[in-house]
Amino acid sequence: MTHSSTLDLARPIPPAASDPSPPAAVFRIAPLQAALGAQVTGLDATRPLPASQVLALKQALLEHHVLVIKDQQLEDDAFARLASYFGSVFHPPANVPVLGSDPYGGNTPDIVHVSNLAGGVLGHDELSAHADHHWTPTPSSGSLLYAVEVPSVGGDTTWYNLARAYDELDAGTRREIEGLQLITYNPFLRKLKPLAAGFPLYRTPDIEPLSPFEVHPLVRTHPDSGRRILHLGARTEVEIVGVEPQYGAALIARLREHLLQPRHAYTHRWSVGDIVYWDNQATLHARNAFDNGERRLLKRISLAGSRPF
Repeated sequence: MTHSSTLDLARPIPPAASDPSPPAAVFRIAPLQAALGAQVTGLDATRPLPASQVLALKQALLEHHVLVIKDQQLEDDAFARLASYFGSVFHPPANVPVLGSDPYGGNTPDIVHVSNLAGGVLGHDELSAHADHHWTPTPSSGSLLYAVEVPSVGGDTTWYNLARAYDELDAGTRREIEGLQLITYNPFLRKLKPLAAGFPLYRTPDIEPLSPFEVHPLVRTHPDSGRRILHLGARTEVEIVGVEPQYGAALIARLREHLLQPRHAYTHRWSVGDIVYWDNQATLHARNAFDNGERRLLKRISLAGSRPF
């Protein structure tokens, strides 16, 4: 006997003809044709996310290190809620300055305005490749950057894959750097204590060390994937512990030349509504300059991390 009122639950029910609501976009994560990165579409961050999407995003970040989430229109509370699926907000020690904090540390806002507008930070100039908070005891695990206003040209961000850079080192270099400890000195402290020669790339004995500082492995282990990663920025002042300075400086220069090769990189041209979520433990990011006569406003939330090992 056939019951005409029975519904086929395996098939979606189309909206009624009078329903003005557009159909929901299909959630999809697609790898980019680059050394790292994946694009996320069909995500509605104005609403709580289903568990399946959160888990898919976390797995994709482990695999691709950078997620480009498209077409978002969020108020600050919704942006903060999205970030909270992946961890708590990064707060540095009170005496360790970071981007957006007071000059000597403290009072770091949860949402930092990366902008050339009033109240923003970092202006319009080029920024060299770096990882946020390398110089802190527990560098952030990742960051989400949300594009509200973007210039017509420039202001692009390039990410570098530090896990792939380590994987492509020759066996001799891997043996050479295994077990080495690195100090990354705080660039915000260096701005407060400038040198006549500018910003050094490597601290030598004639330069008084900035304090406080932390000692971390030059090659860290990713706390979730277990991958080995070069824990090194492009131009931040560093020092390898316990080695002859000339040798240390030459080794760091060699590693930097290797990791900054274009084959390790992905460059993102921003569109309004983009949110990029990146693994700060496995990548560096850089920015090219843009015309200061144009407006650029991106909002950043950084997530708490763990001590490198």
